[in-house]
Amino acid sequence: MEPLNNRAFIDSQNLHLATTTAAEPWKIDMRRFRVYLEEKYRVDRAYCFFGARDESQHKMYEAFRRYGYDLVFREHSKTLKGRKKGNVDVDIVFEVMKELLEKEPFGKVVLVSGDGDYKRMVDYLVKIGRFEKILLPNREFASSLYKKLSSKYYDYLDTPAMRVKFGLEEKTKKRQA
Repeated sequence: MEPLNNRAFIDSQNLHLATTTAAEPWKIDMRRFRVYLEEKYRVDRAYCFFGARDESQHKMYEAFRRYGYDLVFREHSKTLKGRKKGNVDVDIVFEVMKELLEKEPFGKVVLVSGDGDYKRMVDYLVKIGRFEKILLPNREFASSLYKKLSSKYYDYLDTPAMRVKFGLEEKTKKRQA
């Protein structure tokens, strides 16, 4: 079996909005999703990117850390914190490139987002053989730019099988049955 040496980069706002505002809304069990990333994509480090830190979400952040995520928060000035959107795209691209240049050797990149802003980075990573997969949270809202990729480089998270694997309501429905 391949060693755990891939890296996941998760646009948490994109993931959350794409799943909770879908035609059939759902929530991801982030603990089970982390296990999925490890088992399916051999991810040893999963970076979860957030907008500005919101202290009212402290318990959620601590839970994510326990599940094995490295949390990265967008820096904002104190005067703009309440008015700025997350906008972590640049941070994710920067961290991916930083990992490629500075960190200990790792395998490939797994990206979790449907935002087309990452397409140029994805194309480059595919070209140099360092891209594993983009996991698109919502088929309906995924950027059409990714349709130009070979299907081996993308997958959708909103399929019935994925919802069963790590959907919160699917887990609850199973217990109630």
